[in-house]
Amino acid sequence: MSDSFARTARFETYRPLLIAVATRLLESAAEAEDAVQEAWLRLDRTGDDGIVNLGGWLTTVVSRICLDHLRTRSSRGETRIEPRLPETGSGDPSPDDRAILAESTAEALAIVLDTLTPIERVAFVLHDAFDVPFDEIAVIIDRSSVATRQLASRARRKVRIGTTVTGRSTNPPREIVAAFFAASREGRFDALIQLLAPGVVLRGDAAAVGMGAEQEVHGVQAIAELYSGRARAARLATIDGDYGAVWAPGGRPRVVFQFAVEGGRIESIDLIADPERIAAMDIEIIKAPRNRRPATGSQPG
Repeated sequence: MSDSFARTARFETYRPLLIAVATRLLESAAEAEDAVQEAWLRLDRTGDDGIVNLGGWLTTVVSRICLDHLRTRSSRGETRIEPRLPETGSGDPSPDDRAILAESTAEALAIVLDTLTPIERVAFVLHDAFDVPFDEIAVIIDRSSVATRQLASRARRKVRIGTTVTGRSTNPPREIVAAFFAASREGRFDALIQLLAPGVVLRGDAAAVGMGAEQEVHGVQAIAELYSGRARAARLATIDGDYGAVWAPGGRPRVVFQFAVEGGRIESIDLIADPERIAAMDIEIIKAPRNRRPATGSQPG
């Protein structure tokens, strides 16, 4: 009885922090309470013997519960219940972290958080709002520390870009991306010209360059010539929720194509082949219609 009383007392000392973490992640006070209660039930069942850092253990458990909830919410196409951004709690972010958060109004940041993938959101919120080390976050989201750092960095960029008047960054329209690869495969040079914006740029990361891609190509003519009759093996996909494409021999993404589209035309194409960066992405390959067979090929570009 005394052990249970002591355990309850210790848990209650961490409750405000746990509520703050769960509320920031889920943006719902009711759901946050449920997550924290579930964490308490797990602690009560297992006991706290052998737990050296109870606060860290509880934060990990609550974060995992919230991550599962966010994934379920995302798969169902649900949005947050309460359209408000709560207090960050007792976390003590670094000056750089505070600057990131201060750049955004609460309303805009709440909107942008809904555009992040579940693991981006967990990595960003835990590190930037609560100063949780990346190696600890990596355990929660089942990624390497390097990939976790990249996830948080990408989320931070989305927040910087997205917290504007519109509150969102643009997701390239599926039809534009699909039209580009159809024209590329079929060698329709004129169609490629129409899809590319003046000043369009193609960029390849170091790994893509090592596979034979160009580091940088500028201009409609040059990029249309480069892609006309090529990219036969590319498959449409969503990359962190945005439409793009991948080269995925054997079903394993080796090269990611990311697009920036404005006014119905492609302004930039980024080729990413770095394995660590790809591992940090949430990629869903879009299945081809059953009445069409995907073309084959051996080169990503």
